[in-house]
Amino acid sequence: MLIQKKNTAGEVVFQYEGEVLNREGNSITLQAFFGREDTAVGNVVLKKGDRFVETFFTDRWYNIFEIYDGENKKLKGWYCNIGRPAIIEDDTVSYVDLALDLWVSPDGKQIVLDEDELTDLDLTDEVERRAWDSLRELQELFKSKRPPF
Repeated sequence: MLIQKKNTAGEVVFQYEGEVLNREGNSITLQAFFGREDTAVGNVVLKKGDRFVETFFTDRWYNIFEIYDGENKKLKGWYCNIGRPAIIEDDTVSYVDLALDLWVSPDGKQIVLDEDELTDLDLTDEVERRAWDSLRELQELFKSKRPPF
């Protein structure tokens, strides 16, 4: 399945392939492998070959990537993208990224990322409010240890 990340103008800025693991009414979970250059997120480095278990929702303003080390298979953490609800089609999943992200480490530490990038986007007050509300919802999911955390 093709996974597309779009900007607020609806243009594809990044795409890659993933394998469907589970599909339910309002969500889809895929497996993909990191194919980009090493990227630091907080004190963790995402490396080529790391396994991503990605869940996209058609009724939530975020998606959640559970990330495992490609070599030792240990959980590195969760990367959560704030964005418009996903559009799930037969062979494509796409979402509009709103820049704001949340990193959650296995030890429980949370890091909010790219707050400045969110405020630089030309968003309506309603969309910006939904982005912040979604961040708080994700933080609460983690604190209550509800799935997938």
